[in-house]
Amino acid sequence: MKTVTSKDGTIIAFEQTGKGPALILVVGAFNDRMTGMPLTRMLEAHFTVINYDRRGRGDSGDTLPYSVEREIEDLEALIGEVGGSAYVFGYSSGAVLALKAVGNGLAISKLILYEPPLFTETSSAEGVGSVGHLSSADGREIEVSNSHSTPPVKLAHELDQLVKADQRGEAVELFQTKGVGIPQEVVVQMRNAPFRPMLETMAHTLVYEMTIIGEVSSQPTFLQSLNTPTLVIAGGKSPTFLQSAARSLAAALPEGEYRILEGQTHDIVPEAVAPVLTEYLLSETVG
Repeated sequence: MKTVTSKDGTIIAFEQTGKGPALILVVGAFNDRMTGMPLTRMLEAHFTVINYDRRGRGDSGDTLPYSVEREIEDLEALIGEVGGSAYVFGYSSGAVLALKAVGNGLAISKLILYEPPLFTETSSAEGVGSVGHLSSADGREIEVSNSHSTPPVKLAHELDQLVKADQRGEAVELFQTKGVGIPQEVVVQMRNAPFRPMLETMAHTLVYEMTIIGEVSSQPTFLQSLNTPTLVIAGGKSPTFLQSAARSLAAALPEGEYRILEGQTHDIVPEAVAPVLTEYLLSETVG
């Protein structure tokens, strides 16, 4: 494990493996650098992969108060650590953070986003009540729906209140039901799962995720000025609203491209995702 110090003094922990152009992985909710390890192993033959703990999780610090800008500064510090420019792969809410980082002028030469959960008017209209699948931490496939989702800013506030009241379990379940769309009866079944304590440990970072999503979703016009080549990916078995969000985002970006991975869900399957990342990124390198 290595560390880098962000602009506000926060220590950010990361692992660096492989050889080749720098590629930074930015994961989403309930994730730390352990999430990126399987994908890292399939990418390190072609890239110098930076797999890090976002602030507030794993071995990284968490200087308060939280702001999206501070998370962007963390990513900027990592880019500086690998020479001043990098490719970035963002997953779920981490994809939204990566997109915001490009908008803030970070030296990201090419961007790949896997199912950024952006709530645009187009994606919401096309995906009302849509159903899809994801895998739980114990390997079960769960059907999810956005029919009872809560606006990101409102959900961020509700989560923050629960975390401040030390009701971390309640915050986890609110996010699972109103953020992810997992049925209440399934959430109840998962209360005694062995991974539940880990989810509660990260509960405060759910506020961060919804803050990021809410901020970017409310300011969609900045997308038109982003000229970074960007591939936006969605899984063929994911909810329609996530597919619509990915397609709408790719269409809004001047250098955007949309691709759907048939048979895939919101979960990252390295065997399916790594070849797509490698082809897209290295095609630019070889011209």
